[in-house]
Amino acid sequence: MALDWKNLGFQYLDTHCHIKYTSKDGQWDAGELVDSPYLNIHIAATALHYGQAAFEGLKAFRGSDGQVRIFRPEKNAERMRTTARRTFMAEVPTELFVSAIKKVVTANEEFIPPYGTGGSLYIRPLLIGSGPKIGVEPSAEYSFIVLVNPVGAYYKGGLNPVNAMVVDGYDRAAPNGVGHVKVAGNYAASLEPASVAKQAGFPINLYLDAKEHRFIDEFGTSNFIALKDNTYVTPVSDSILPSITNMSLMQIAEDFGMKVERRPIEIDELNSFEQIAACGTAVVVTPVHKIVTANKIYEVGDGTVTSQLQQLFDTVTGIQYGEIEDRHNWCELLD
Repeated sequence: MALDWKNLGFQYLDTHCHIKYTSKDGQWDAGELVDSPYLNIHIAATALHYGQAAFEGLKAFRGSDGQVRIFRPEKNAERMRTTARRTFMAEVPTELFVSAIKKVVTANEEFIPPYGTGGSLYIRPLLIGSGPKIGVEPSAEYSFIVLVNPVGAYYKGGLNPVNAMVVDGYDRAAPNGVGHVKVAGNYAASLEPASVAKQAGFPINLYLDAKEHRFIDEFGTSNFIALKDNTYVTPVSDSILPSITNMSLMQIAEDFGMKVERRPIEIDELNSFEQIAACGTAVVVTPVHKIVTANKIYEVGDGTVTSQLQQLFDTVTGIQYGEIEDRHNWCELLD
């Protein structure tokens, strides 16, 4: 496969195949590798009409030793089961989830970018209600699909701080809603405020809590983290998606002797932090220098990346690429 590995972006590319499993009467079948990138789905499928759709995102990395490492797939399996329970879909067991990923990564191993290019193989597990229903009720059939896609390094010139915007008039999720699970509808609802922010010149938007619009919730597609006085701070809220990247960064921060706080963060606290960042699978961390609201500009630090944030980023990526000891056994090695 002749790909320009060093210039890969984050866009869809066809690979050899995806893998698909079907659940009927509570039982998952043996699954199959499918060459076609298209689905044959019933016009009355509950995914299309009632939003029974969930997805995950994780990556496989070609390491410095030539081995392929898949980063924390069991945590993605756990989160997908939480989403499945909330949306009344069939749950995918961890063993099946991890096995499916290994099979499809193996079948598409030539699409894993070489070590040193900064690229990785993005893995997208998808769970949908594929059976027909006209009444508002759960499907009797579910499809679990895993596709893969080679992607490039998000930062090709090092970590570069960006500015973010709080877009008035939009909430990410209602209290007691589905903000804590990775349902597809959450992302459909995020498209307009993200577009408003980008049209105003801000690459990312920040949501405040839906109840009081006083506390930090999370960025458009990423968790919020902040550093101050050797302390790692991240919001606590029932409406925030539990980020596996954030979870990993918190553990690494503790490994470095930092204090970790999960607590409500008021928006007027922003100026007090030494560093703010968005964190997620695609980028690990995105440093944020300014956060703009309709009435105020919060400026954080001097616009450079602190050594602590750089160390956190370097440690996560070092583990993923096999450059640093995986002391917590986060990586699943491809056989």
